[in-house]
Amino acid sequence: MIHDAHHLNASIDALADLATPFAGVVARAGYPAPRVQPAGYRTLLRTIVGQQVSVKAAAAVWGKLEAMVGEGCPPEVLLARSFDDLRACGLSRQKQGYARSLAELVVSGTLDLHALPVDDEEAIAQLIQVKGIGRWSAEIYLMFAEGRADIWPAGDLAVQIEIGRLFGLPERPSERAVRAMAEAWRPHRSAAAILAWHHYNITVL
Repeated sequence: MIHDAHHLNASIDALADLATPFAGVVARAGYPAPRVQPAGYRTLLRTIVGQQVSVKAAAAVWGKLEAMVGEGCPPEVLLARSFDDLRACGLSRQKQGYARSLAELVVSGTLDLHALPVDDEEAIAQLIQVKGIGRWSAEIYLMFAEGRADIWPAGDLAVQIEIGRLFGLPERPSERAVRAMAEAWRPHRSAAAILAWHHYNITVL
């Protein structure tokens, strides 16, 4: 698990021993701070609310939702609200469909976010039952809400760009290529992704 600095840094140290470019990131940029979100329905619903909008806009929509539905937007209450109610909070028709999908799966017990399978691929398969939650969103949830140590979001553009840079590749590697490269970094692939984002953000800024 990588929920705290001690465990994340230990994973990064192990990764640096496996691949020199990662040791270079630590030397240049230091250790990234842990990013932790609470596990459960609320975090996944906020992920849906925040898709394709700015952080500020997402926070505004979430504030309106909680004011109408209650703290944490309980799924039973959200399902009882009308289309117009939720639209007034800033949720598009598409996002309402996603939010209702999540709420229905949680209420029915089909998806238990506090008892996801230990196997990462099985956990991802359960999460992507939710409309609007693709593989990338599921991987991010498992990394930051559950602190899983060996998640590899190979489809992430920033990860692809930075891995290409760090390893001196002539062009941005494909998702398939990045996924193949990362096999050598098991069981510390979450640390590899976090380091890639950390260095990418410093490089861009």
